[in-house]
Amino acid sequence: MEHLLIEENIASKIYFFRGYKVMLDSDLAGLYGVTTKRLNEQVKRNLFRFPADFMFQLTEEEYEEYLLRSQFATLKTAPLRSQFVTSSSGRGKHRKYLPYVFTEHGAVMLASVLNSPVAIEASILVVRAFVRLRNLLESNKELTQKLLELERSTKDRFDEQSSQIDRLFKALKQLINRPGEPRKQIGYKPEG
Repeated sequence: MEHLLIEENIASKIYFFRGYKVMLDSDLAGLYGVTTKRLNEQVKRNLFRFPADFMFQLTEEEYEEYLLRSQFATLKTAPLRSQFVTSSSGRGKHRKYLPYVFTEHGAVMLASVLNSPVAIEASILVVRAFVRLRNLLESNKELTQKLLELERSTKDRFDEQSSQIDRLFKALKQLINRPGEPRKQIGYKPEG
């Protein structure tokens, strides 16, 4: 049960950028039990292990989009440093450099580069969260497809019923608007 809660927490930190599902360097650093600075140092030392489809740096616009999403989700910007570390006024709330993001494969490679038991255990949870998200998206595609099929079949039935109702109304209008045949009067006729 605890692992499921952790996976859900991890899944909430997966974002979509440039067509990839990714996690921020700071989120992965927290999971792997290292500082973001140390994580990025290890990445720079092993840059050859991180091709463009494993890791990339966000642009200013992408980072702004991320900030808007996270502010919308939390209704305030979370400090990027520990609550217990005091920093001078106005410092510590903004990043000096644009963050790196890692795909599922990049997160696994990162755990192997960090090579700590915590990182390896956390990478398993990260992979499970990515897989869970992928399965969820896949089931949503199937659900969307079924919904579209249902919509089409319902529309076809409604179109058919609508045309039958139109024919019924036309027949009723013809009956209402048809001039009546002159009838013979019933009863006494005065001669005249």
